[in-house]
Amino acid sequence: MSPAKTKDSFGDQQIDMAHGAGGEASRRLVEGLFEPAFSNPSLATLADAAVLEVSAARLAITTDSFVVKPLRFPGGSIGELAVNGTLNDLAVSGAKPIALTASFVLEAGLDVAVLRQEVDAMAGAARRANVPIVAGDTKVVENGKADGMYISTTGLGIVDSRIELAPQRVQAGDRVILSGPIGAHGMTIMIARAELELQADIQSDTRLLSPLVEALIDRVGPSLKWMRDATRGGVATVLNELARDSGMVVEVVEESIPVEDAVRGACELLGLDPLHVANEGQFIAIVSGDRADEAIEALHQAPGGRQARVVGAICEGRVARVVAKASYGGTRIVDMLIGDPLPRIC
Repeated sequence: MSPAKTKDSFGDQQIDMAHGAGGEASRRLVEGLFEPAFSNPSLATLADAAVLEVSAARLAITTDSFVVKPLRFPGGSIGELAVNGTLNDLAVSGAKPIALTASFVLEAGLDVAVLRQEVDAMAGAARRANVPIVAGDTKVVENGKADGMYISTTGLGIVDSRIELAPQRVQAGDRVILSGPIGAHGMTIMIARAELELQADIQSDTRLLSPLVEALIDRVGPSLKWMRDATRGGVATVLNELARDSGMVVEVVEESIPVEDAVRGACELLGLDPLHVANEGQFIAIVSGDRADEAIEALHQAPGGRQARVVGAICEGRVARVVAKASYGGTRIVDMLIGDPLPRIC
């Protein structure tokens, strides 16, 4: 667990796009400015959702904002992202969602047909998840002050009593499980923005993760130690946060990490590491080594889980870090995302 900050330690003089990319700059902003100002026990671990003790129940609450450009892209849209993204933060916190709220910032001049399309997309995603949208707000800003619309959502859920997720529970011998192929969402957005002369058959992986997480909890229960969805900053950033918060070495086998051929090819052309590219439908789970096979079997039997696999292990070491091993025996240090290779991906 990172220590609580006692004073504002954020030294940057202005905000730039890197501060919203989910990598090192984002973490520096949150830990150096927001966390000291809002300091309380629920912020101590900076997880995807805060867990609150209310009477006899543990409630999880999370909030997120979506500013993707373009609003619609192959495989999804901002409306679907707004619902699935928030529900996924609850899911990887071990919570069953019970309600959502939604807030819209609309740009003057926005075509009502576009707005209706995204409202319908949100309603459909919420209906499929069986989670009602129970409250909201709307604001309108001047033309040119927003990319059509921004959507903020808050989700509330009940934490499953069978599990306790925390980086402190992670120990040597645990296995690293990845739910499926990485990098599809980030590359889809980059291509859809038409800023690159690149054509590839890639679609966003946006989806609801609850069925996969529920299957995992049902099968391995208390042996599930930690989860996180690998959105902004990608798998590399998520694993670096785990290494730092747990004090352990996270060792992954490079060839075991699933990447679709089209995504890999696009990344190679652009000089990007797929481990740093954003996802909207994949998560990392840490499971006790003796239950890893059962966990994979459970995921394979769940809808959309056929490509889940063990991609690494937790090890002891003098320096907490993420190490990628290649089949030929070489290793490399995998750092957290630095800079902003892909703004406004969610």
